[in-house]
Amino acid sequence: MSVISLPFTSLAEEEIETSKTYHIDWENGRIAGHVDGLEAMNQFVKKTLITPRFKCLIYDNQYGSEIRDNLIAPGVTREYFKAEINFFVEDALIHDERILRVYDLEVTFGESYPLHDTVTVSFSVDTVYGHISFKEVI
Repeated sequence: MSVISLPFTSLAEEEIETSKTYHIDWENGRIAGHVDGLEAMNQFVKKTLITPRFKCLIYDNQYGSEIRDNLIAPGVTREYFKAEINFFVEDALIHDERILRVYDLEVTFGESYPLHDTVTVSFSVDTVYGHISFKEVI
């Protein structure tokens, strides 16, 4: 009986997903050119957090966040928001293999909370391309 050697090197050499994507001009609501690396990851973080999970059929069930449905809702207190926001941010981002760690999350409430657009979150993200300091009104 002879032994057949199969080339399994392609299975072991898994590639990291590229970060090259279209550049989103947030101010003008347009797509303009491309971004890559750390700039693309910064854009990914923002887009992931503002995209509602389970509501956009073009994305799988791991893309997007549940922040608006669960934390920006009637009856949610500041205490509950502070207790849960770290989970929801990390859960939205950690499914991407380019995200290594999410940490140092801070929350700032506007005076009119719980009204819309009055909560700012800031946090740090370590990616395979480097560090991101993120701050956004959600």
